[in-house]
Amino acid sequence: MSDSTDQASLLGAHRHNTIAVNVAGVWVGGGHPVVVQSMTNTDTADVDATVAQVAALAQAGSELVRMTVDRDESARAVPLIRDKLLAQGINVPLVGDFHYVGHKLLADHPACAEALAKFRINPGNVGFREKKDAQFSAMVELAAKLGKAVRIGVNWGSLDQELAQSLMDENALRAIPLPPAAITREALVRSALDSAARAVELGLGKDRIIISCKVSEAPALIAVYRDLAKRSDYALHLGLTEAGMGDKGVVASTAALAVLLSEGIGDTIRVSLTPEPGGLREREVRVAQDILQSLHLRSFAPQVTACPGCGRTTSTLFQELAQDVESYVRERMPTWRETHVGVEEMKLAVMGCIVNGPGESKFCDIGISLPGTGETPSAPVFQDGEKVATLKGNDLAGQFKAMIETYVASHYAPKDAS
Repeated sequence: MSDSTDQASLLGAHRHNTIAVNVAGVWVGGGHPVVVQSMTNTDTADVDATVAQVAALAQAGSELVRMTVDRDESARAVPLIRDKLLAQGINVPLVGDFHYVGHKLLADHPACAEALAKFRINPGNVGFREKKDAQFSAMVELAAKLGKAVRIGVNWGSLDQELAQSLMDENALRAIPLPPAAITREALVRSALDSAARAVELGLGKDRIIISCKVSEAPALIAVYRDLAKRSDYALHLGLTEAGMGDKGVVASTAALAVLLSEGIGDTIRVSLTPEPGGLREREVRVAQDILQSLHLRSFAPQVTACPGCGRTTSTLFQELAQDVESYVRERMPTWRETHVGVEEMKLAVMGCIVNGPGESKFCDIGISLPGTGETPSAPVFQDGEKVATLKGNDLAGQFKAMIETYVASHYAPKDAS
C-alpha cells in the first residue's frame, strides 16, 4: 500500500499552527487537510447554469464553491441555487463573493445571507473613506450574528489605496527607503491583518476568519504568505490571482503553491485558471488536487506513473494505454470511493519498455511494463512488488483494467466493513 501518510507527516511537520474554521461542516486550518475550492464563472442570476456548474465542480472534488454576488438578481438567485443543489443531494458549502455593494445586498436579501456558508469581503473595495468602516462592519456583524465564516480577501489589483499611500509616505521618510514592491507586499499583509483585527473587535471570532493576500506573480505570493504565516495564526487561503491560461497558469500556480505548502503554509487553495475556449471549469479543481497529491499532502485518486517515452518506445501503444488507464481510474473513482476504504492511495504504473518498466512497476501497487520496440511482445504485470502475470494479445487495456478491478476488490476493505 501507499506510504503517502508517512510522507505527508514529514511535509506537514512544521505546518503553520492556524486556527481551525468550520465552514458549514468543512474544516479549514488547525491541522485539518488542505481544502480544495473553486469558483463559478456563470452569471449567478442564471440559476440553472450555476447549479449545473456548482454540481460539476463538486463532483470533480471542490469542497467549497464561490459565486459572484454582484447585484439584486444574483442575491435573489443564491437561495434557489442552494435549494436545487440540495434536491440533487449536493451539500457543498457556497461562498458569496462580494465587492462594492455587499453590505447592501446582504441587508436587502436575508435569504441570500442565510444560504451562504461564507462571505468573501475585499477590504480594498468594501467602501471608501468614511463609508468604509460602516460597510465593512455591517457585513462582519451580520456574519457574526448568523454564525458564518468570512474570508478577508486582499488582492493587489484592488488594494486599499489609502493604506498603500500611507505606507509609501512613511517609506519616503526612511533614511534608506525600501523598494516599492516591498511596500506593496507590506500593504497587502497590513490590510488583511488590520481588517481581521477589526472584525474581531466587531464580535467575529478568530475561528470564523480566513485571510488571503492574492497576487499574480509566484515570487511575490511566496514572500507575502511567508510574512503572513509569521505574523498571524489565522487560517490562510492560497492562490495566485489571474494565474493565466493553460500550461502557464498551471505552472505558475504549482510553482507558488508547492513552495508554500511544502513549508506548511496554507489551509485551503484555489488554482485560478483562465478557462480555454470550450474548456471545463473543473480543470482548476483537478490541478489543485494534483498539487496536493504530488506533495503527498492528500490523496484524491490513484496515481498513474507513466514514462515519457524515448527511441525504445516508437509505438504509441503505451501512451494510449496510459491515457486509457488514467481515464478509467478517474471514471471509476466516484464508485470506488463509495465502496472501498483507501483506494485513492493506490499507485499504478504504465511503463513503455524493459529499462525502467519492471522496476517502476514493482514500486507501485500494480503496474504493467509494455514491450519496447523490438522487444518480445509480452507485458509483465506486477502487484505489490511481485510479478503475477504476463499479458499478451490485442486487448492489453481490457486485461489490465480487469486486474485493477480485482486488485481493488482484494486489497481495499469494503466501506460497510470499515
